[in-house]
Amino acid sequence: MNGTTAPGFEGVRTAFGENFTARGERGAALVVYRDGHRIIDLYAGTRDVDGDAPWQPDTAQLLRSGTKGIAAAALLLLNQRGELDLDAPVGSYWPEFKAHGKEDALVRHVLAHRAGVPALDRPLTPAEAADQDLAAAAVAAQEPFWAPGTDHGYHAQTYSWLTAELVRRVTGRTIGEYVAEQIAAPVGADVWIGLPDAQAHRVGRVGPVEPPATAGGLRSRPKRAIVEAYANPDSLTSRAFGTIAPAADENDPAYRAAQLPGSNGIGTADGLARFYASLIGEVEGGVRLFTPETAQLARAEASSGPDRTLIAPSRFGLGHMLHGIASPLLSPGSFGHPGRGGALGFADPESGIAFGYVTNGMQKGVTADPRAQALVKAVRAALGDGA
Repeated sequence: MNGTTAPGFEGVRTAFGENFTARGERGAALVVYRDGHRIIDLYAGTRDVDGDAPWQPDTAQLLRSGTKGIAAAALLLLNQRGELDLDAPVGSYWPEFKAHGKEDALVRHVLAHRAGVPALDRPLTPAEAADQDLAAAAVAAQEPFWAPGTDHGYHAQTYSWLTAELVRRVTGRTIGEYVAEQIAAPVGADVWIGLPDAQAHRVGRVGPVEPPATAGGLRSRPKRAIVEAYANPDSLTSRAFGTIAPAADENDPAYRAAQLPGSNGIGTADGLARFYASLIGEVEGGVRLFTPETAQLARAEASSGPDRTLIAPSRFGLGHMLHGIASPLLSPGSFGHPGRGGALGFADPESGIAFGYVTNGMQKGVTADPRAQALVKAVRAALGDGA
């Protein structure tokens, strides 16, 4: 294991090591900021899930849905700057989206997973998914699964084209360009939506891993309804997660270069933690992105209860998951986003904590990975001990 922990956080280092010895970790990094200053910086294992090259301090990994929190920040920044009205209809910026009764869908509904279009009648191929013009047109033409604004269901893949198209319509830039210029650069965060060729050498290969049979204590058995929803190819759950079919090769350079802000962002643990630190305060060597009012928008509950896609109860602010059963975070005031199979980033304004965890080993599970949860639990314990 490499890296450092501030005094009082030694238990986090122990938990990070136990992820390798007891929970099937192959390669991972954890960075935690407090009040804008880095207090934990740990990394270990291999850069590639299937290789021997060691993880380096600047190794980056796929964030999967951890990207959604970054995409949400782009829309919230546009609102903060007076360029995007959260209470305006999506169709006022994107007229084609009004089709099939979606004229009442608001921008805030997109962020809160209430837009009613978590899936498409015809899945897109990976090449089609990477074509923003084509994919946005497919979302705009989709008949909603419920009246927008009346319920919520996780927009696992369609979130990519919804958020990207709003950014493009408002700014004339792709969401990858906007994030690079308005978020990553001023914060000094190594996060990308659309991986530049010059950074490709830093990114590890990801792949599925199984935790040891002896691992336990942090993963609960999913309810039958959830298991059945994922097993049924006709369920909204399967259709939402299968909106890109066949599934893209996540190690393919073409996929990594695409701009899919719901699923294919790439970043370092430090980049993810710095990003969240910038949402709640100034970060060393960077800036504060959100005003306190915008940070409150991000974490004010906008959706809660049984999720039509995830089946389990979920809680969302405007674009960020909130602390709850589906995604336990540090405290009730935390907001952030997990990535299916591992990654997790969040901010906790009350404690000043910003957390970034990335891994190359993708385990089963969507929102509450046992490795990430062990680390969150250790940070919580350290804070409770007065660290």
